[in-house]
Amino acid sequence: MSSMKQFLLSLLATSVSIALTFGTAAIIDYNAKQKAKREIVMMVMYDMYNSLQSIEKADSMIQQSMDVQRQLAEDTTKFDTFRFKMAQLMPKAEYTETTERIFSSSIETINTVGNVLFTENVAEFYQMRQFYKTSVCDSVTNEITRTPFTTLKHILDFNYLIYAIASSGILNDMQHLYAQCKQMMEVSDEEIEDYRKQREQIDKGMSGSGEATDSIINEIMQLQMNIDEAKAKLK
Repeated sequence: MSSMKQFLLSLLATSVSIALTFGTAAIIDYNAKQKAKREIVMMVMYDMYNSLQSIEKADSMIQQSMDVQRQLAEDTTKFDTFRFKMAQLMPKAEYTETTERIFSSSIETINTVGNVLFTENVAEFYQMRQFYKTSVCDSVTNEITRTPFTTLKHILDFNYLIYAIASSGILNDMQHLYAQCKQMMEVSDEEIEDYRKQREQIDKGMSGSGEATDSIINEIMQLQMNIDEAKAKLK
């Protein structure tokens, strides 16, 4: 009986040890996956945030252009003052597609996030972003390029209405998708702001690295100039 008791105790200890080992490994693996998921989500949300900032600016430029048209229609003597301003109000959708390519091209990334609705919303957001660029920004630019604002008539005849309606509609849909993504992944404005600051710090560090590289290149160039001068004195 004593041997059986010792055997059972030994078996129990071994079982507990195995359970703790595998349990700890499972917890570590789970935490690592959760961290990777959060990093991907924040990267995407930050990209969506920046895209909206750019498109909101473009939408504002269209409305400002229409306001300039109104002012010119009311007082045509302002033409020389405002025609240059109109050229500066060309709507632009300025963004990079790096995050979109990372998110869209890797099934592993999508699996890590593990939320189908979030993935679908992000994909739709990126489609709308591209549609805004081509149907609003590029279209306005191409139309103005064909008929530059060189005369008062050119400015007043340009029809911004269709672009303003399209711009506000697409922007509203993108804002809705962004809000949905924030809600379903429980991302706050404060977290996005903190992430933005972290990214800015990283970008500053990269900028400093570029300056250091320039300094090294300048030193090498100066050394080569000294060599050339020394060689010239030998002749």
